Amino acid sequence: MSDTITYLTDATYSDAIENAATPVVVDFWAPWCGPCRMLGPIVEELATDYQGRFTVAKMNTDENPLTPGKLGIRGIPTMIFYLNGQEVDRVVGVQPKAQLQRRFDALLAKQGA
Repeated sequence: MSDTITYLTDATYSDAIENAATPVVVDFWAPWCGPCRMLGPIVEELATDYQGRFTVAKMNTDENPLTPGKLGIRGIPTMIFYLNGQEVDRVVGVQPKAQLQRRFDALLAKQGA
């Protein structure tokens, strides 16, 4: 486990999104998912790169099926970006780090950071 990533559960999800002081991105994944394992190191790097400016979180969909169901997540990996508690972007599948950085930067620009 990383100290730069927040690990969410069905019980902690809403509170973590609604009370975040920074924009939030949540990586929905499962241990058996090959593409999720490919995305994992990229998420770790982004968590370090954007530490203090972004909250980077992960949710294991096997252990926490309620939240992904409510959010309409049909495939993993899925990353959802939040600003002020509202979903503003969603990415399904593996993306290169540079493409994800552009999304992070765009959201920070929206926030005015």
